Amino acid sequence: MARVRSHFPQLQEGDGLGAAHFDGPGGTQTPEVVARAVYDTLVNPLANDDDVTAAERNATRAVADGRAAMGDLLALDPRGVVFGRSMTQLTMDLARTLARAWGPGDEVVVTRLDHDSNVRSWTIAAERAGATVRWVDLDPGTGELDTDGLASVLSDRTRVVAVTAASNLIGTRPDIPAIAGLTHAAGALLHVDGVHYAAHVAVDVEALGADTFVCSPYKFLGPHCGVLAARPELLESWCPDKLVPASDEVPDRFELGTLPYELLAGTAAAVDFLADLVPGEGPRRDRIVASYAALEAHEDRLRERIETALTELPGVTLHARAVRRTPTLLATFAEHDPQDVRRHLAARNVNAPAGSFYAYEASRRLGLDTDGGLRIGLAPYTDDRDVDRLLEGLEELLTGA
Repeated sequence: MARVRSHFPQLQEGDGLGAAHFDGPGGTQTPEVVARAVYDTLVNPLANDDDVTAAERNATRAVADGRAAMGDLLALDPRGVVFGRSMTQLTMDLARTLARAWGPGDEVVVTRLDHDSNVRSWTIAAERAGATVRWVDLDPGTGELDTDGLASVLSDRTRVVAVTAASNLIGTRPDIPAIAGLTHAAGALLHVDGVHYAAHVAVDVEALGADTFVCSPYKFLGPHCGVLAARPELLESWCPDKLVPASDEVPDRFELGTLPYELLAGTAAAVDFLADLVPGEGPRRDRIVASYAALEAHEDRLRERIETALTELPGVTLHARAVRRTPTLLATFAEHDPQDVRRHLAARNVNAPAGSFYAYEASRRLGLDTDGGLRIGLAPYTDDRDVDRLLEGLEELLTGA
């Protein structure tokens, strides 16, 4: 952990002990090597990608490296990697493209567990096409997605099922391969929001059974951009809006305008950093899998430590109780507003945000409305000292100790 943390200037503030960051689900801190990759790309010759000048070749290399890195992270063909401004933008664009083939009688399935970008993108597109929206419920007592409920709403009119691989609010990890089996048996396409999942679990898009998968590099130590991944032949079957002179090749036809080359270079650097969390040799994909296995074990240990301590504090309710979940906890307090708890911790240099975090339907289903709760999220750089400071701050507030 000391080696990993040494790469993050943000963690070395002042007397050598910066803020304890439990705000990773909203965007992780960035290691220096990622910032350096962005900087180096911008201060070296750069132009629109091509192969004649050094500036053009630098841009071309950034694109190729970014796609290759994400291909390794997601275990898929780099030709199926689409870059965009954000996951929300990419999902909106995809829904709008697919909805051209929908009409009255067609159906789209969304869930009450998801971030609103994987709900409203599809409901807006369905409404405009005259298609029907079907909902899969969330059990507020367990935090689990109702997979049986999914089976009951699928039909031969289902066109898309949109579901998260991990809730950004309470960490629930639905059984995506099982959902994929049900979805494909109905002849529908499965779209998976992997934004929160990819930060904590080694992703294999094909093994998950996802037809399309979206994630955000800034949630796993990278810069602010989004990624849509799919089989190249599937992308070739769709025709998004594009400018006439723009390339019609895949994945280029899905990328509007000039790509942010510096952010793609930073994304490649972030994937390399993740691959080296556990030092080793061999192909990058193998190193990614090994590093994520160690990361899961580390984060699960810290999560269990926090959960145990919180259950012993007065007035605390934990809303993250699914059998399989990421190291992400949502807590509410009998005597304190979550925003007041957040401010109390912030005054002690512990960053844990409060709210519903765009998980609008999930927050309402849990009875929290838009107020949500205090979200405690772990990241690769979280250590026991951070947890000590979090628990000390909460104990001080809740017990007066």
